[in-house]
Amino acid sequence: MAEAEMCLHCGGYDVEMFVDVPDEDLICSICKGVLRCPVRAACHHIFCKKCIMQWLKRQQTCPCCRKPVSQSLIYVMFKLSKAIGRLKIKCRNEIRGCRTTFALSEQYCHSIVCPFELISCPFQGCRAQLLRRDLEVHSQHCEHWRQPCHMGCGTMLSQSTRTQHNCYQDLRRQYEVRQQSHRAIAATLQRKMRKMQNTMAHMKRQISLICESLQVMDDLEEVIEDEEEPVIGPAGSITNSNSSS
Repeated sequence: MAEAEMCLHCGGYDVEMFVDVPDEDLICSICKGVLRCPVRAACHHIFCKKCIMQWLKRQQTCPCCRKPVSQSLIYVMFKLSKAIGRLKIKCRNEIRGCRTTFALSEQYCHSIVCPFELISCPFQGCRAQLLRRDLEVHSQHCEHWRQPCHMGCGTMLSQSTRTQHNCYQDLRRQYEVRQQSHRAIAATLQRKMRKMQNTMAHMKRQISLICESLQVMDDLEEVIEDEEEPVIGPAGSITNSNSSS
């Protein structure tokens, strides 16, 4: 069973976690742990699903009787899985002081509330590892503690500022800062508006001058055309109006 030893603890539950010693029929012959998601092969031997699937990657025979095993003829044993789920286990935090026992199927539900569960401080920058039951006390003194004001003013508080925090003063200070910002923006817009008005007035003057210049040019062209019109003289002779008589 050298190959079976290679799969030790690869699929089943650790026997030591159970309150009572599990029955031999509930032990996986591959990993030597209590069956996790038990499946039965055609030869009626039972294994953890993960264990037998890994075994069949190397050889297609039963690790117990060496008979051929086909993946298509492996069946999940739901009733046995439920029976194993009812077995009593010890909390994984027993070494830290938890003496609670519960059904295997309730392991996750207990782990999320167990006061002896080792967890990380939730505040960014703090690397402390502590028991869940100590988290509240730690939070009251953690230098990385950061939370928004519970009154809803939006101010992010720290351990050093939350005792002196005053929502009214902070809101008034924020209001004054915004007012100053708005006044500065309004003044800038007014300056830009005056500059645009001056530019428009200058452009109007330039356009007016251009129009006057064009009118003068038109009048001058008319005068020149009038002076250059031919005059019919005696006996039908044509002379220029500018030529001397």
